[in-house]
Formats: sequence, C-alpha cells, structure tokens
Amino acid sequence: MTGRALDPAIFLAEMQALAQAALARWDLAATNLAPIKVRENAVFRIDLEGGGRAVLRVHRHGYHSDSALESEFAWLRALESAGIQVPRVIRSRQGRNFELVETGWAGSAGHLAGASGGPAESVRQIDVFEWIDGRQLGSVESGIAGDEAAVAAQYLKIGAIAARLHNQTAGWQPPPGFRRHAWDAAGLVGEAPLWGRFWELEALASAERNLLTRLRRALAVDLEAFGMTPDRYGLIHADLVPENLLIDGERICVIDFDDAGFGWHLFELATSLYFITGEGVYPAAREALIRGYRSERALSDAAIERLPLFLAVRGTTYLGWVHTRQGTDTARELTPFLVERACAVADEYLATG
Repeated sequence: MTGRALDPAIFLAEMQALAQAALARWDLAATNLAPIKVRENAVFRIDLEGGGRAVLRVHRHGYHSDSALESEFAWLRALESAGIQVPRVIRSRQGRNFELVETGWAGSAGHLAGASGGPAESVRQIDVFEWIDGRQLGSVESGIAGDEAAVAAQYLKIGAIAARLHNQTAGWQPPPGFRRHAWDAAGLVGEAPLWGRFWELEALASAERNLLTRLRRALAVDLEAFGMTPDRYGLIHADLVPENLLIDGERICVIDFDDAGFGWHLFELATSLYFITGEGVYPAAREALIRGYRSERALSDAAIERLPLFLAVRGTTYLGWVHTRQGTDTARELTPFLVERACAVADEYLATG
C-alpha cells in the first residue's frame, strides 16, 4: 500500500470506532473492546458478559478479495478437521464468515490512501473468532526468549507444525472457487511482486541496488529450475513465525493466516528462520526446524541445500513491504535493518549459490 502516512493514534482511533460499530453485526454481549495488535490488520480483544472473550479482525484494504477471504475460512475448516488447532470463526447474525462494513472515511484528509493511490477506501472486511488461550512463542518486538536449547525446542515445534500443514494440503482438494495469492516466481521476483518492487526502494545505495538487481535475475532462474512439483510446492501459511504460534500446555494453535497462499514449502521454512539468520542461535534453530519437519514429513538433503535460495527471496519481500509503505513510522524504523539483512543474505547466496 502506498499513500500518505497516517498518525498511529488516529489510525487506532479509526480502527477502534469501526470495530465498535461492526459489533452490532454479531450476537455478542460485548462489554469492552481493546486493541491486541494494530499493524496491517487491526486486531481487537472483545470482552464478553460472563467473562468470555473473542477476537475481532479489521482487514487491511485491498489485500484479499471476498472470495480469497472465504477461501481462508475454507482452509481453516479443513485444517481443524485434520486435527490441527486453528482459530474458529464466529459467524455474524446473517450467518456470514465476515461482514463488509462501511468506514465513512472516503474523502478524509487524514486517512491513508488506498492501494491504488486513489481515494481512501469506503468498506472494510471484518470477522470475529473464538478466543484462544495461550502464549506466543515469540514476537517481532521482543524476539525469542531463552538460551540456545530453549530456542531450538521452539523451532522443533515450528518445524513439526509446518510439516503437518503441508501434509494436510497435499491430500486436500480445495472447494470450487478457492482463491489465494501465489508466492511463486511472478509473485516474488516478477514485474509486480505481491509485496512490491523491492529493487526500487529509495533507501537503497547504488551498490545495494545493483546487488539486488543481480539477485533478482539469479532468483528467477533458480526458482524456475527448482520447480513446482507437489512434493515441494502447495498451499502454505507463509508467516509461520513464533508470534503466530500460541502455546497452552501441550496444545499448539496456529494463528494469522492472512498471508496464506500457494508457495514453496522451503519458503515456509525460510520465513520461520529469516529474522534470526544473523544471530548465534541460528544454526541450532535451523537444525531443530529441519528435525521437527522431518518428524512429520520427508525433506531430502538436496532440498535443504536450497534453503539459502528461499532465505534470499524472503528477504526481498520485506524490502518490497517497506517500499510500498515509505513515509510511515514503521518503514522508517525497519528499513535500515531490513536492507542490511537482505543484502547480507543476498551476498551469501550469490557467493555460494
């Protein structure tokens, strides 16, 4: 999304007001609405009469069509049927998985412009889920806690969950009309990548831009050579990072399927590892992730040798992400780190790939 930066306090107030208005579409006795995470989507905790809770999600504008969002719910139902713990939707009064709610923001001087750079959006998709007890394995803000052994134990769980997801999709026939975006070569390094033309990021120095241009050409060739056979490509979560796993005793629940789509299984694993590639715990986490994956699904040594390919391509997506959000506080804060990390991974890949 490109457009004018919106003050975070204004954005939160708008999201909270929209979420509050949307609650009338559900049969919920809400007593309070509190923000959990307000980033791409705005996620709120709903406190209910009697002490219960639920979760309300206001979707970002333009990321998913209505059919793509319905497809997310179809996959969630299939995963639950396969014994994988995932969020369970609470349908609205009209029996719908989500509602389209008028924002009233069109023409607002302060609101962020839409994805096309045109006027602010007038409708948002909003859904509600049952509350899930548990703690996050980690978060973007705080990282992953614990010593090497503790981190390895966490990545062992992530690897096993990733394999179980891939096993389910390998044997599942999506319903007619199923639509999700594709993390394929076109969606990653084509002319219009899903998250933006990373090589055009203004913050790049000349040497960095040249490096990423060379990387883009190499990735296009290598992704095509790797192939898209069902043993290595299919429906993936695409954001299987520690903060998207909730742990409650022995129970593990996978949350936040917003980025889910069709992609390489190794892209899934690269996403889980990317933000610790420069840390001392990385080798132990990588080994544990692979071991966890192999406890549930086959993964050859030859495939693992291509993991650097997917780490490199994952890094480019984050540069595209900040490129399409230039001017926002988040982009200003994250860009130097993301450029440094992506260029380091790119250098390593081009030197050894």
